[in-house]
Order: sequence, then structure tokens, then C-alpha cells
Amino acid sequence: MNPILAEIKEIPERALALLDSPITSLPLHVPYLGMGSSYFAPLAFKYMGVDIQPEIASEYYHYLSSEKKKPLAVILSQSGKSSEALWCTSLFEKYMAISNYLENELSHRENVLNAIPMLAGVEHFSSSKTFMNTLLVLFRGFGFDPRAAVDLLINKMDAYEAKGKKLADEVYELLQTKKIHGIYITGSGPNVATAMEAALIMSESTKLNFHGLAMAQYDHGPKETAENSIVIQILAKGKSYERSLSLAEKIKEFGAFVLTVEEPEADEHFSILHNIVTFNFFAYHLSQNLSVTEMFAVGGKITEVQ
Repeated sequence: MNPILAEIKEIPERALALLDSPITSLPLHVPYLGMGSSYFAPLAFKYMGVDIQPEIASEYYHYLSSEKKKPLAVILSQSGKSSEALWCTSLFEKYMAISNYLENELSHRENVLNAIPMLAGVEHFSSSKTFMNTLLVLFRGFGFDPRAAVDLLINKMDAYEAKGKKLADEVYELLQTKKIHGIYITGSGPNVATAMEAALIMSESTKLNFHGLAMAQYDHGPKETAENSIVIQILAKGKSYERSLSLAEKIKEFGAFVLTVEEPEADEHFSILHNIVTFNFFAYHLSQNLSVTEMFAVGGKITEVQ
């Protein structure tokens, strides 16, 4: 089996390992700092109404830090070695670390209060298992019970792969036959984070430019690029559902190719667990269609700034 596909198919096993581990409660009213996927995961919970402060670690360090150390933060890094995450450890009296590799530096600095393992196993490619398990650490740490949602995920993995492959084939066909000038992924509420994560993994896997953003933000301007663009809407039964459907009809009239990702059996909060898996498969199959063989050509999986 292709090793990228093998990692995606390990998502259920690693999710169950996390669910069977002890629960660590997470603090409210404090910064949650990370880069890439490690920023997107806590952002989803902000839009669930959880009172946390997700921030991009690099921008927090350079622009929001002060001379006086703050009491506490949560710092997330898949590798435990990302430069920006490590920079931020000096800004707090204490911090909690969330990482997949507890042997690395983030989990061992002198002011670390606690280090929470993601238990995602070895991951060499795009964040699939680690993003899932980061979400699960956060769900449990904030008092949610995601077990039923994980059971649904396990039962529908084949359906998510089939949907991902179908999307890949549809997008590939459009790229071969149309002059596509933009590809957008939109979501609302917690699925804003899903849209951003999906754009990240789609871009690094396919070398195409996917733009992830809130559906309402797309409605405030980028919709003017509708003609000959691809818009992939992440749908969930919530406050923005009808607006999303209405927007889809409008931009179709003006030449957009609209595709959708939705798990109708999941509540909006938990749908982030299911929707992202479809994009994991989508990214893999589209990269295969495009004959992309190298995922990290410009840089490695871990960003270490010199």
C-alpha cells in the first residue's frame, strides 16, 4: 500500500488509542499557540464557543508578547520541534504542551507544566492522524465526549475514501478541461478550521493553490471570482447552513463549479472529525491523478527557522 494512504487508513486505530488514554483537563481563558494544523485545531473550538484564545505562534511571539511573562498557555506542536512553538515557551511562567513526540524539546523545558501525548503514531506525510488526535485531545480536555463520533468515523471510512476519490476525479477533470483560476474551500463555525486545514493538506499534497476560508468571508468579495473557479463547500447543519446553500446557487449562476463535503449524521461540532478525513483521501487521490510524487519539496514536514 502507498505509505501516504497507509497513514490515512491508520486514523481510526490511532483515534481509538487516544480515546483509551487518560483524559487531561485543559484550561480556559488562555492562549493556545501553534502553527499550521496546530493552530487550526484549537480555532475550531473557539467557534464552538469554548473560551480560549487560539493564536498563530509566530505572530503571537513577535507582535503580542510583552516584557512581563503571562501565567499560562497551551502550546501545540506535532513534532515538538517547531521553532515558533519553542520561541513561545519563554513568554509564560508555565505552559502545557500537546505533541505527538514527547521526547522532543517542547515537552522538556523547565517551565512545562504538563505534556499531553497525541498518540498518533509515526507520521511522515500531511497531518492526518495527528490533526485528528489533536482534535480529540481538545474535545476531551474541554469536557466533550467524542466516542460516538469516532464510532461513526470508523463505520464510514470506506464512504469517506469513496467520496474523496470522487472529488479528486471531478477536480482533475475540471483542471484538464477548463481554465480554472482559483480553488476555494469554505466552511462555517468550527468548520472554518476544517477549511483551513483542508487547504493546507490539499496544497502541500497536490502543489496546487487551495484557499481555505470562512464561507461568509468568501461571500464578502472572493465570490466575484466565481467564473471558472472551483468552490468546495464544507456543509454542516448549523446556523450558516441555508446561507451556504443559497450562496452555492448564486455562484453557480456566475460560472463556479461547486462541490460539497458533508456528514449529515454528525452534529456540527463533531462534523470536523469526519469532514477532514474526506479531504485526506481527496488530497491523496488528486495527487495520484496529478502524478505528484514528492510531498515536501520546498521544505521538510517540520519547520525549524534558523
